[in-house]
Amino acid sequence: MGVFVFLPLVLPFTAWPIARLAEQRLHPRTATRLLTGVAAVMAACSTVCLGLLMVVGTAQLPGNPLPDGWSDPEVREAVPYDEVAGKLAIPALIAVLFACGRTGWRHSRVRRRAHRALAGLPGTEVAVLHDAVPYAYALPGGRRDRVVVTTGMLSCLEPPERRALFAHERAHLAARHHWFLLAVQLAARANPFLRPLRTAVSYTAERWADEDAAQVVGSRRTVACAIGKAALISRGTPVGTLAGLAAPGPVPRRVAALLGPVPAMRSWPSVFTSVGLAAWGAAAGTVVSALSSANSAVTMALILYAATPL
Repeated sequence: MGVFVFLPLVLPFTAWPIARLAEQRLHPRTATRLLTGVAAVMAACSTVCLGLLMVVGTAQLPGNPLPDGWSDPEVREAVPYDEVAGKLAIPALIAVLFACGRTGWRHSRVRRRAHRALAGLPGTEVAVLHDAVPYAYALPGGRRDRVVVTTGMLSCLEPPERRALFAHERAHLAARHHWFLLAVQLAARANPFLRPLRTAVSYTAERWADEDAAQVVGSRRTVACAIGKAALISRGTPVGTLAGLAAPGPVPRRVAALLGPVPAMRSWPSVFTSVGLAAWGAAAGTVVSALSSANSAVTMALILYAATPL
């Protein structure tokens, strides 16, 4: 097994360049899907390797329920650094499982609370709340996906800007952006080195919705004006709404992107560009991470099978 068991814990560093370049050089849809896939695979691999190390560390604890053969000297020699890394992996894996469980529970709780808050309103696609505080968000799930907006927000926008706002929130719902955001949040909890990818996906998901809204409205400038005005008048969403789960990304960058040319849609960037090199580097790191975790899992299984008395 060797040092391969430790590689998935640090290979997320290979994705840092693409996390930054994807925001600037890739279409937001491509960037969101690419970064989410890389983050999910790398988080799963690092968690598997933590689990393998935890098995070794648990076997060294007195009174553990595992077979005695798992703590034999031959097993300890076959698994490097078991005395230190194995025992450190126990609290680390517990912390990862707790953080991921808490994030998933909070996500579900916020969605339930948001749906309960709309229970008395008509079951239309758009739920208008009589609230002077201006905010809007997309609420997935329940009987149907809904766009929630306050009268305070609607009163501050012109009719074309309202259409842009609704198109933006509908784009979030149609593309199921909440699953991308939840996936990268869980990945960042599983491995802190994946936090740059979480930040990048929070931004590219918003940019994805911006571009889809611009296509629906037919004017990128109108969407840019709606985003800028909404950011200026908004005082933040109330605590406990689904909108609070993801940062909307830097508004000036989003506005500047909408005032610029339409981003080119590519399935994969050319290797002869900086973003292409970064993408291939992240892909290589993801493949190595998957192979390392698979190699470590198979090796560990063979070692422990040989050490387990029949």
